[in-house]
Amino acid sequence: MTQQHEEKGPAQSPSTYEDAVEVARSIQPSLNKLILIFQRTAEGSSLTTSQVSIMNQLRMRGPSRVSTIAQAELIRMPTASNALYQLERRGYVERHRDEEDRRGVLVALTQLGESELAIVSQQRASALAEIMRWLEPKDLETANEVATVISKLADVYRPTMHGEQR
Repeated sequence: MTQQHEEKGPAQSPSTYEDAVEVARSIQPSLNKLILIFQRTAEGSSLTTSQVSIMNQLRMRGPSRVSTIAQAELIRMPTASNALYQLERRGYVERHRDEEDRRGVLVALTQLGESELAIVSQQRASALAEIMRWLEPKDLETANEVATVISKLADVYRPTMHGEQR
């Protein structure tokens, strides 16, 4: 990587594209393999990763409009509506009128949805822990540090129509 990247502090601009490509090329093959292993070994919930993500958004943010969910999940409105319809049919979410704007509809997680989300989250955490237990203790510590970076990236990155972040 360039010397510029190594000297950056938190107040400086994002990494260069070239630095990001270098790291991405290094990580991508192994990341793809681990994602497949994880998806194949995680216990058999019938919830998709996208559905779990939507349910987590509702758990963290509370009742939300479909447009807000679509924006947060980086999906189109019809995709969000379909995912929510599937969750609603299973009793995991419910729709109700927005009391502040009666024209709007809010989607909320039900108690059944909260319960199922807790079960699925625990199953997936256990599946990931099973994979990670193969690491040496020092590598597990490093993975914990990387987890912070991954969380930060998930929080700050938002693609635009041109594929740029801001």
